[in-house]
Amino acid sequence: MKLLAFIPIRLTLLLILGILIGYFFSFNLLYTLLFTTFLFLLLAFIFFFEKNTKSILFGTIAALTFVSLGIFSYTAAQPKYYSSHYSNHQNTSNELWTLKIKEVLKPNQFSTRYLALVKSIGNEHVSGTILLTIPKDAVNLNLAIDDEFVTYAKVKPISSPLNPHQFNYKKYLENLGVYHSIRIEHDKLVKIKSSQTTLLGIAARARNHIIKKLDKENFGADELGVIQALLLGQRSDISEETYTNYQKAGAVHILAVSGLHIGILLLVIQFLLSPMKNIPNGRTFILILSVLFLWGFAFIAGLSASIIRATTMFTFVAYALYLNRPSNTFNILALSILFILLFINPNLLFQVGFQMSYAAVFAILWIFPLLKQLWFPKNKVVRYFWQLLCVSIAAQLGVLPISLFYFHQFPGLFFISNLVIVPALGVILGMGILVIALSLLNWLPTKLVWFYNEIIGLMNSLIAWVAKQESFIFSAISFDFIQLLLSVLVLVMGVELCTKLNYKRIVFFLLSILCFQGWTIYQEYETHNKSQVLVLHQTRKSLIFNKSGDDLSILTDLDNKPDYLISDYVTAERIDSVRYYSLKNSYAFEDELLLIIDSTGIYPKSASHKILLTQSPKINLDRLLDSISPKVIIVDGSNYKSYVERWEATCIKNKIPFHYTGEKGAYYFE
Repeated sequence: MKLLAFIPIRLTLLLILGILIGYFFSFNLLYTLLFTTFLFLLLAFIFFFEKNTKSILFGTIAALTFVSLGIFSYTAAQPKYYSSHYSNHQNTSNELWTLKIKEVLKPNQFSTRYLALVKSIGNEHVSGTILLTIPKDAVNLNLAIDDEFVTYAKVKPISSPLNPHQFNYKKYLENLGVYHSIRIEHDKLVKIKSSQTTLLGIAARARNHIIKKLDKENFGADELGVIQALLLGQRSDISEETYTNYQKAGAVHILAVSGLHIGILLLVIQFLLSPMKNIPNGRTFILILSVLFLWGFAFIAGLSASIIRATTMFTFVAYALYLNRPSNTFNILALSILFILLFINPNLLFQVGFQMSYAAVFAILWIFPLLKQLWFPKNKVVRYFWQLLCVSIAAQLGVLPISLFYFHQFPGLFFISNLVIVPALGVILGMGILVIALSLLNWLPTKLVWFYNEIIGLMNSLIAWVAKQESFIFSAISFDFIQLLLSVLVLVMGVELCTKLNYKRIVFFLLSILCFQGWTIYQEYETHNKSQVLVLHQTRKSLIFNKSGDDLSILTDLDNKPDYLISDYVTAERIDSVRYYSLKNSYAFEDELLLIIDSTGIYPKSASHKILLTQSPKINLDRLLDSISPKVIIVDGSNYKSYVERWEATCIKNKIPFHYTGEKGAYYFE
């Protein structure tokens, strides 16, 4: 199937190109609007006089128009470009902020976190979204969506990652339009009693009411956590072990209400309503009821961004089925992305869930027909499972490059969990909705609770068994952005070759493989010839990495190693061997001499190029600078902040470079 033959897909790709240009370069919002408007008028003028949409001039201007539209939509979607945004307000430090809870985030062991709308600062009405953090303490303060409160707050920019190859939470929040954070103690909040209710707030209260009802039933803890994830989009109650099992088994997508759930639910609804085809206007009633049921499910699942986009997409699919044109699904899919999702919120393009969801759907619609043709079993049962396997392989091929890039792992037994669970997911979802309905009516039979609990428990057990097959789980796979692009190119060329075998396509396919292999070999060569020494930031501890080729020496005083820091670095830098050593008082790295002064405060008075202060040594820094005259003072996360502030002031006075890892991030030796 030639994807570019569909005009909506061409326009979607042009819009995406424009969004990417807007993402990497800054544009003036007004000028972008005027230029886009001019192009639309020029396009209309050309069409009016030429009456030919296939001319080169019309095609060129149309392409430029949609690229410009993508740039405009991205620029217009960035809140900071508007004068009403709180960041453009002056003197915000000592004024009263009015905030409204927009979204409840997953808490960590230290704090609860929320996304809050900024309604006003002092007497001035402003806009924008901010990250709100409230430390956990003896008082259990749980804010809900739509809660409003006032507080005196100090706004801080969200920190960039302090260590290499860490998850960039700052960039993630920027793609959501969030640029700053506020940390407030619970007793500094004054709640406003009369707050305006929104649809999201109503959906959140409805979901919380359902969760409370299910809590009263006799479900197991793990089973209830999975039920809430499957049906209500609430994953915070899933145990860490269960969630890890689903990740290793390649079935974590089952725990996030997404296109898979909405698509299966649409099939179930269409099947249950199929007898209505025999009544007058039956197909119209089926369409209306299908859409109502889909959006009703989205409502009780919390109306999150992923649920809204999945429901929007399958609303169009339901309409395609109503028109009896399911083969036109590519057009429907592209239209849903273009006109409903990306144009309204272009930031979706940079969210992993959005990328994986649409990559999987495109792969299924594009690759599945080719795989299905490889074999056509006569037995219906065998044919069903063969087609299901083809769907699973197609989806996995679609998301594989993205999954390797973001998560660096590949579950080799993904097809087992998908072959067993996906066919049963329709029954699980349907039965789950029935359980919720009966629970709300207080009519839920004990035997149904037991039966549904056993089904979920059996699913969890199967996933746990697959996850235990460690030899089939390929993890710590180094995969950079260039490899992502080249692997997509290999996939596209491979599918095109399978569609039509000819000399030209064979050449392009082999060239794409050579490019991928060439880049991978080049990266391996670079690794073997790269040396790097850096002091990382770790709270209350000291950590130094000494990389030499594909070997890594870790110098630390840690008893419990920070696995997430080490594993991320090892994967990204293609490390083969890791060795641990205890910290000593001095090191020589190439031509640099490093002196480490710990809590004992003892140090030799010989010259040293660089000094690392750890464990809050009680020293007179002025005297040390006079006696040793170092090039730079490095301070890691093991020191008291009061000491750090005093040392920084001393270094500024003596005009000595000062590097605190808690502010500037890891220190790299040149």
